Amino acid sequence: MSTSRERILDSFENALIRDGERAATMEAVAAAADVSKGGLLYHFPSKEALVEGLADRLRGLADRDRESMASAPDGAARYYVRTSVFEDSALDRALVSMARLAQQGHPTAKASLAEIQERWLDALEAQLGDRTTARAVKLLGDGLYYDAAFFASAGSGRTRPEEIAELLDVVDLIVSGRGAGASQE
Repeated sequence: MSTSRERILDSFENALIRDGERAATMEAVAAAADVSKGGLLYHFPSKEALVEGLADRLRGLADRDRESMASAPDGAARYYVRTSVFEDSALDRALVSMARLAQQGHPTAKASLAEIQERWLDALEAQLGDRTTARAVKLLGDGLYYDAAFFASAGSGRTRPEEIAELLDVVDLIVSGRGAGASQE
């Protein structure tokens, strides 16, 4: 059973994803979470506190994802690209809701997303040993995720397993060729 705090964050996240920041009022979030406004204010005394709560949730989910990436049997690069599909998971929902806030210029959301992106890049670099290679892998995964998260309703967002397999072959080429450009200079 979820706590009131978690239901409130879920409601805020849902409102952001579905209707955007303007519709995600304190009153609407409280009603959707089935708590009184006083109950909402007990957990989150302001809308900024709600955003901070969502940012904390996202950081925790991203931390767990990076741990999985670091211990993935097929390596961090393949893990990052393989999991860069939108599945409406808790991490996906937190990312998209925070992106909705960032699109409106919300500083906490922008800083939170930038921090998480940097940490994913650092985790890739730690395993690959090269920042440029890590960035290439990250951009490949990010493009795949962007397509899946934002264009699924247009029919192009569902990447087929065979397409993922082909992209993983490209990841293998990128990773196996790391440092090649530097040795030719």
